[in-house]
Order: sequence, then C-alpha cells, then structure tokens
Amino acid sequence: MQFSNKIFPLADLQHSKEQKASLLMLLSQSSDCLVLAYSKSDVDALANPKSKTGLLVELDRLLGGSVASAQALGDLDGKQANACMIRAEKTWATHGVKAKRVLLIGLGEFVKSRGLDIYAKIARAGLKALSGGSIKNALWYVPSFALDVSQDNVEQEVRLTIQYAGDQAYRFGVRQPALKFKAKDAADSFAQLTFAGNEACAKAIKSAIAEGSALVEGMNLAKDLGNLPPNICTPTYLGKTAQGLSKKTDLKVEVLGLKQIEALGMGSFLAVAKGSDTPPQFIVMRHQGGKAGEAPIVLVGKGITFDTGGISLKPGEAMDEMKYDMCGAASVIGTMYAVALMKLKKNVIGVVPTCENMPSGGASRPGDIVKSMSGQTIEILNTDAEGRLILCDALTYVERFKPKAVIDVATLTGACVIALGHVHSGLFSDDQELVDALSKAGQTSLDTVWRLPLDAAYHEQLKSNFADVANIGGRPAGSITAACFLSRFTEKYKWAHLDIAGTAWKSGAAKGATGRPVPLLLNYLLEAR
Repeated sequence: MQFSNKIFPLADLQHSKEQKASLLMLLSQSSDCLVLAYSKSDVDALANPKSKTGLLVELDRLLGGSVASAQALGDLDGKQANACMIRAEKTWATHGVKAKRVLLIGLGEFVKSRGLDIYAKIARAGLKALSGGSIKNALWYVPSFALDVSQDNVEQEVRLTIQYAGDQAYRFGVRQPALKFKAKDAADSFAQLTFAGNEACAKAIKSAIAEGSALVEGMNLAKDLGNLPPNICTPTYLGKTAQGLSKKTDLKVEVLGLKQIEALGMGSFLAVAKGSDTPPQFIVMRHQGGKAGEAPIVLVGKGITFDTGGISLKPGEAMDEMKYDMCGAASVIGTMYAVALMKLKKNVIGVVPTCENMPSGGASRPGDIVKSMSGQTIEILNTDAEGRLILCDALTYVERFKPKAVIDVATLTGACVIALGHVHSGLFSDDQELVDALSKAGQTSLDTVWRLPLDAAYHEQLKSNFADVANIGGRPAGSITAACFLSRFTEKYKWAHLDIAGTAWKSGAAKGATGRPVPLLLNYLLEAR
C-alpha cells in the first residue's frame, strides 16, 4: 500500500460560498474514487426540496442528480459509518468530473468532539468499501472527516487511517512469495491512498503520512516474523533480520552469540536455551536520533521462537501457535525499524533475547536452580514459565545504558488472556508517569492497555525455600506474579511491562499476527519527553 498527499490550498467545503469551486477542484482529479464525509444535517438538507445549500445538495448538482438518486434508493442515509458508493454516469463529464466514483461516508449527528474510536469506525467503513474490488487508488479528502483541522487532530486521524489501511492490505503470502506457502494469496487491488487537504492541514497531513507509512512498515515486519513457521524463523533468523535492517537504515545492530552470552553470566537465559540444538542470540539495536549522551528509551522483547513448554510440556492442541511466542521480539524489531525509517529525533535501543524452549536430555528440569546475570538465584518450578527467565537477564543487561525508561514486551502469561481477553494488553508499572504515557499512546493508536497491580503482597507467592526467588507463584494472579518476578530486576530505572499474550495474534479462521503493540510503542515514542 502506497500513501501520498495532495494539497488544494483554497479548498473549503465548510462554507457554502466555496463549496462548488472546491468540489469541482476535487472532482476534476483523475482517480478511481473520491472519498468525502458528510453529516446527517447534509442528508436532511438534500431531502428538503427548499434547501439550496449544503455539501450534498451542491454535490448532487455537479453529479447530475446521482446523490439524490442514491438517497431515494436507500443507499444514502444519515447513519454513522454508512458507506454509499456512487458510480460515474455520462452526465458527470459535462461538469469536468474525472473521478470514476464518489464514496460518501456518514459521520452521523454533528458533534463538537468525538473519540478516536468513533473516527476509527468511520474510517474503517470507508476503507472496507474501497478494498477488494476494482478500485486501485483513491483521493481521501481529510478536512471533510475532521471536526477540526488542528495539527494534533489531523495527524492522529490520518495516522490511524494509514494504520488501518496497511492492516487491511497485509497479505502474508504476497509478502513472502519465495516461500510459496499459499498460492491463492493475492494482493489487494486497492494499492494507492492519497490524502487531500487544504492549506490549514497541509503540514499535519505530510507529517502523518511519514509517520503512518513507517508505522505500517514496522507492523508488517512484526507480522511477517510472527507468521513465519518456526523452522524458518529461528533465533538465528531473527538476528540476521535485525542485521539486515542496519543495511537499509541507520540502525546499529550487534548480535551476541552463545559464548558472549555465557561470558556475560546470563545463567537464567541459558537455562532456557540449553534444551535446544539451535543456539541462542542476544540482539541489540541502536537508533541514535537524539543528542549525544541523552538517556535512551529501551525496548526489550521476548523472543522465544518456539515454546514447547520444555520438560513441563504443553498440551498438543494449538501448540503450533507457540511460534507466536516471539511476538514481543517481533514488535520490538518492527518498532525499531519504524523509528529508523521516520528518523525519530530520540535515542532508542531495542534488545531481544531469543532462543527456543525445547525438551531434551540437556533441558532444564523443574527443581533446577540457576544464577541470573544480576546474581539472584532462581528456582525453576515450571520450565514453561521461561519467558521471564530470558527477560530477567536482558533487563539486567540494559542497566549499562542508563536508560530514561525501559519497556519490556512479552507474550508472557495465559493468565493475562483470562483476565483481559483479546482487547487490552496488560500493563504493569509502579511509575505513574510511564503508566499515563503508555495509556495515552494506547488510546491514540487504539492499541489499548489496561493497568494491573504490582502490590508487594504478590511477591509472597514467589518465595523459595532454596533460592532467592521461584520462577512461578502458582495459579492465582499468574500474570501479576510474573510481572512481580520481572520487577526484581528493574530497580535501577523506570520500567513498565506489557503482557501481550492476548493481543499479539489471533486464532481460528483469522489466525495470524496482529502487529500489536507496534502502534502503541511508536505513539509512545513520538510523544515521549
């Protein structure tokens, strides 16, 4: 999907004196479809024979009665997110109309303000109508959708539209043609979306397209990595993918192998990796977009490229979906790619510990005690609680960066799915400022989070008779005790943990990686101070 912008400085559909000239300007552009939004009051004016002004009234004159005909047929009404496609007739050419279609999207009742969730519903209706047919390109007139053309409002709405358009256009088989997994996968014919605006919103549209396009690239990469089969997407593959990004962007990438991980004393990470014949990797990605010496924001992603549960073997049903246990890593790599593409003026570091969790003669056993990089000893009571074991060493490693904040991202617990389902990602942090910033970023991107507690009382469940801490705390509050375990390794910096077990991928007929929480992370980084 390609995104671009076209600015008509004097276009103004809000004032009746300018509507005819502005509509003619937009309709005279060669495109498969012009997309405009309208309100219920516009529909009421069209239905009133005495009305001489109004967006739809003026449009109907220019289109030779096509709009009124659509209303008479019941295709056009005042409901929110109603999508009415009007196709060109011979009479259109007499007014210089070159658009082959006009898509009208209903805003519903006029309101002074609305949430992004309402805009998302409207935008999705428009994008759905454009997709899957013979439309190859469209001109989307931004000011007709925006309640106000302020920089922030337009940027958020255009960026969100691009996010959804990219998500809709994603086809795994099309992006991986060499693998020939699914011959029937074909690209969506709708491939070019141009955002049109006027002078008031020109700057915001240009900025949003740059950010949104980078976001889509990051999400696509995260989805690709998640959807690849585990015999291809191994720890080595993740390392090479990260190194490949350094050739496309200014990212500086370092991949540490087994001997270097051993030298660092990452005993907890190695306890998980030793059950597999595939060697572990420790990936460090640096984006130096801020001032020299400025404290970086660090993202840490769990990279278990396949999780059998180890000796604590998982049930066989749906075990294939454990290839998605590296979606935390995929989202960090995708976010770092997006950050580099947009040349974000901040210092950001992505860290990915990655390995497989396999059962073998060399695998860790329940009852084993290992020493983490921090020096804390851990009693492994369940080898299927492995994500926290690789993350804790990564969280100790990132102390060297003296970070402004650290956010770890992991498909950590099934308990989080039970608690929050597939709507919100779990958010854990004792830093209110970080919680507020991540929550706001989630709302802006509609990649939402829900805060769960980290009370000291939950740490009681992690007590061990034989080590400093146990790696599980029993069934009660499983996602909370997992976060509490990680918190023991983050005392030297501001930290938040995102449990994305319920949001990183979908099961069933729609099975596939979602690309979350790349939108959340990128929006957070854009606004971070």
